[in-house]
Amino acid sequence: MSTIPEPAAVLFDRDDTLIENVPYNGDPDAVVPMPTAASALERLRGLGVKVGVVTNQSGIARGLLSREQVDAVNRRVEELLGPFDTWQVCPHGPADACACRKPSPGLIESAAAELGVDVERVAMVGDIGIDVEAAEAAGARGVLVPTPVTLPEEVAAAREVAGSVAEAVALLFPGGEAR
Repeated sequence: MSTIPEPAAVLFDRDDTLIENVPYNGDPDAVVPMPTAASALERLRGLGVKVGVVTNQSGIARGLLSREQVDAVNRRVEELLGPFDTWQVCPHGPADACACRKPSPGLIESAAAELGVDVERVAMVGDIGIDVEAAEAAGARGVLVPTPVTLPEEVAAAREVAGSVAEAVALLFPGGEAR
C-alpha cells in the first residue's frame, strides 16, 4: 500500500493533456478532447476530488490571441469535459519573468489557494517537463503523461509517468477511492 496520500485536488495542463494541442488556438470549434480525459475527469468528480486547469497561454502576450478567445476555448473545454473547480491561465510570454508561467509554481499555488487545499495535497498532470517542474517547485505531486512532443530527458527526469490521463488518475488513486 502506498504511503503517499491521495490528492484532494488534481490539476491538469490543458493543451496535449486534456485537449489536442492546436498552437495558439482561439477557435472553440477546434477543441478535441484527448482520449481518456473525459473518463478520468468523471472518475475524479465521482470520488469528490476537486479538479482544475493550469495553462500557459503565451499567445496572449505575443498578440496572437485575445484573453476573450482563450476564455471561449476554455468554455468549450468545459462543455466537452465538464466543469472545473478552478482555471488558472498565465497570459505572459517566456521573457516576462512572471511568477505564474510554468515551470514557476504560481499557477499551482493560486489553484490550491482558490480550492482551499494545501499544495502538498495537490497533484499536477501534464505532458511536458515544465508541468512536472512546476508541481515540484510548488511542493505538489507531478505526473507526466508523455506525448510525441515530450522530450526523452523529460520522461527520464519525471518521478511518475503514466501512459494516458486515465492511467495518471489510476496512479494517483490506486484504490479507487478518495481519502
